[in-house]
Amino acid sequence: MALSDGVFAIAITLLVLDIHVPQGLDSDGFHEALGDVLPNLGAYGISLAVLAGFWRDHRAIFRPVRQVDADVIWLTVLGLGLGLAALLPFPTALVSEYGDERASVVIYSAAVAALGAVHLALAAVIARRPWLRGDAEPVRDEFLYALDLGAMVAVFVVTIPLALVVGPAAMWWWLVLVPIKVWLGRKENAAAR
Repeated sequence: MALSDGVFAIAITLLVLDIHVPQGLDSDGFHEALGDVLPNLGAYGISLAVLAGFWRDHRAIFRPVRQVDADVIWLTVLGLGLGLAALLPFPTALVSEYGDERASVVIYSAAVAALGAVHLALAAVIARRPWLRGDAEPVRDEFLYALDLGAMVAVFVVTIPLALVVGPAAMWWWLVLVPIKVWLGRKENAAAR
């Protein structure tokens, strides 16, 4: 867990490094530079929410785990430790600096979808191998969690061809996740009672 926590913390920190306003600007230059920073803040906010959600979920997946096997280690390294989570600052920078380019939206969407798919595979491996948990119960409802991750993966996968057709406006499609996540959160809270 410590390695994954560290990777998430570093990835989140790297997101903010592209956000700055140059020193020594006059009033007009300052306001222009401040306006130029707004896309960076938007991309930072989206990626912060994505990484924070995956970090929360990663901790929930592993809380009951008592032992790991090679598949769990491989998926963790691929998706979280050294792979996709650590890579997310790059597509975030693309979207913030070149958000009007289709390729930026496609690359960002592919990275988030891949991270979600690996996360879903990791959750499935742990769910199908109860001996990894010992006698501990999962922290979250496994079916609702799979729906949550599956919805995220589906939305970002659909964004890829959508961006090729309609361009960067395809990013608005990501907002469909808000009501889906609210609905699933309510279902999970009701199931927990």
